[in-house]
Amino acid sequence: MYQDRSLKMSDDKVLVSHILGTHNPHGQEVDAKPFLRLLPKILSLGPRGDLSTDTPLIPDAPLHEKLQNAKKDVALLETLLTTIHQTTNKDADLLETQLYTVNQFTDKDVDFLKNLPSMIDQTTNKDATLLERQFNMIDQTATKEVALLARLLYTIDQTAKKLAYMASSGTKAHLTTVTIFNMLAIYKWGVKLVLTLFAFAWNYGQFDAQTEHGAPLKPQFNILKDLIGTALEVTHCVIEFNELPSKYITLEVPALSSAMAQIPSAAYWTVRSIVVCTYQIVSFNSKGYEFALSTTEAWEPSTLALKLKIILEDLRKKMKDCIQYIEERKHVESDQMLVKPYQMLVKLFTMIHIDNIKVLKALICPRDDVLALVDGTTKKRVNLDVLRRKNVLLLISSLDITQDELLVLEYIYNEPRLHEMRLQNPYEIVWIPIVDQLTDVKQRHFEVLQTPMTWYSVYHPSIISKASVKFIREEWHFKNKPILVVLDLQGRVVSPNAIHMMWIWGSHAFPFTTLREEALWREEAWRLELLVDGTDATILNWIKERKYIFMYGGDDMEWIRKFTKEAKAVAAAARIPLEMVYVGKATKKEQVKQVRANIAREKLSTCWQDPTTIWFFWTRLESMLFSKIQLGKDVEHDLMMQQIERVLSFDREGTWAVLSRGSSVLAKEHGNILWSALFEYDQWKKNVPLQGFDAAFQNYVASLRGNSPPPCCRFEFSHYDGKIPENMKCPECHHCMEKYTTFLCCHDEGIVQAYLH
Repeated sequence: MYQDRSLKMSDDKVLVSHILGTHNPHGQEVDAKPFLRLLPKILSLGPRGDLSTDTPLIPDAPLHEKLQNAKKDVALLETLLTTIHQTTNKDADLLETQLYTVNQFTDKDVDFLKNLPSMIDQTTNKDATLLERQFNMIDQTATKEVALLARLLYTIDQTAKKLAYMASSGTKAHLTTVTIFNMLAIYKWGVKLVLTLFAFAWNYGQFDAQTEHGAPLKPQFNILKDLIGTALEVTHCVIEFNELPSKYITLEVPALSSAMAQIPSAAYWTVRSIVVCTYQIVSFNSKGYEFALSTTEAWEPSTLALKLKIILEDLRKKMKDCIQYIEERKHVESDQMLVKPYQMLVKLFTMIHIDNIKVLKALICPRDDVLALVDGTTKKRVNLDVLRRKNVLLLISSLDITQDELLVLEYIYNEPRLHEMRLQNPYEIVWIPIVDQLTDVKQRHFEVLQTPMTWYSVYHPSIISKASVKFIREEWHFKNKPILVVLDLQGRVVSPNAIHMMWIWGSHAFPFTTLREEALWREEAWRLELLVDGTDATILNWIKERKYIFMYGGDDMEWIRKFTKEAKAVAAAARIPLEMVYVGKATKKEQVKQVRANIAREKLSTCWQDPTTIWFFWTRLESMLFSKIQLGKDVEHDLMMQQIERVLSFDREGTWAVLSRGSSVLAKEHGNILWSALFEYDQWKKNVPLQGFDAAFQNYVASLRGNSPPPCCRFEFSHYDGKIPENMKCPECHHCMEKYTTFLCCHDEGIVQAYLH
């Protein structure tokens, strides 16, 4: 009987104390991972930890045949290393001969070319000697590896024999476990476990195919397979602890010190599990079916499997803590390494330079031998010098930059007036992609984005240093949404983000300074051209023809049907030339797509079919608001800012429309108010002959608006690249808006609280 009933399994301290005295690791370091990778295959457990009961069996495979197969695999490995050793010697001899020939040839050349210094011959001899020493070192290393492998194979063989002998002689499991640890005293804990597992595999391999009682005993074999699989997992975990980088983690870290203190216990129970499995297999073969049916004999493997799984779970938790600690240390180290180059960049951008090359090299790529850019026109790599003394717009983005953004920027960059301006005020765009971890998928995405670009781009994201990324994020406040940093001829930052100016005015905003931005706003007025400039040439023609134009949006199809019907009826009754255009929403692209399809099919009005046009319309509006905020404007004193905010807030809350006559905006309101004004035309049409259609319509809309409080006003800043304002005033009632995750105003304090709850 092999169970050791005198020792309780829970008494770890007593049991483990018997093996701690045997632990005396010394000698050559052993890499046990190659053996560990072979174990699942030999044990027929499939991939690491795969303990499926559907593992195919080899029926009636004799024990000695399985033993021979396992030994052949190891013999093949030994033969392979021997061949490598011999080949290395032959290669070294061959290369030595070749070097000697080269040396002789060089000597003849020296004699023939007397004007060449004899140093060439001496240098060649030195190189040959150096290479010869290197090959000798390779040869010696290979010899040592083969000798180490031979010792390990011998140790495995002796351990396997000891396991088989003590199992067949009925020695107690604890005594056998201690004996195995004595035999493996010079190895580290992880290596002990690998060698013991390999010894078990050497003897038994796919052990559940080695008995004539295969089918009836399958439940018992499944228990053993589960136990061996768990032992293999524990072994992996122990080795992983030994491989943790000492540069980042030491025994002073509680998780690691606790794990290392636990490893002797884990090693004991792992080896004891292997011993018990060995005893069970021997008993199956010698005592047969009746032995397997004994619940007493099945007790210890099941209990060991449970205990090992508890140990494994605890070790994995500590490993997770260790890895987290290591990652934190690496992050700290990375930050410390970035301090000096980051500070250098900060200082460099405060200095005065003759041109922009010094700052561009520091930011993009400091090496002169690297062609850091790709020319979008020729698709050839070029040096940073092509940007010397040019105004440079750094387009900084993640790989999430949208096709809408790229298409519009492409149009602006290549529009005819830009080429005229280049003669006097040349500027170039350079795309700098910020990619934290470049994968194959991200690499392909980068190439897809880069290929159609007509401006310059960095040839690969990896050339942008971590210090540059830190500088871009912290100094220019890059938060993954595209920004456009403008550098003048001397490399000075004239705008930390001109993207809003680019969307509003395009190249006309050059040189993208704050002074230019303020000057452009002074030229603007609240008119329809401001809303649609560069968006729709058809609307610009309607404006020239002084037509009435309804621009409307939202995703409520029923309201759209009612609104367009009433608008057409009023236009016919009042005999005014009316055009209508649907401009969608800033969000809900799929819903807008369906609405566009319905409008086109039912011929309700004109609508923008290109999603990019809709995106650009709303992006320009948001850019106008952001531009005003950056300039420090106050909605209470800036009439144009009020109008922009109102249109943006309409879109957040539902349907809306703007009516203009030519350039002049007559009304802008929520959808229900404007629909009511149109539906109730009979009530105010009598005023049209007296006041004119424009004034009569405006007055009636104002009366409706005064009788019903407008919906809540809301602004979202999730896509804002700059500083979110500390406070905002509502464009409707000029009350201070409540600041939550969005800006909100319901024009009455009680309504605000009710809305939030």
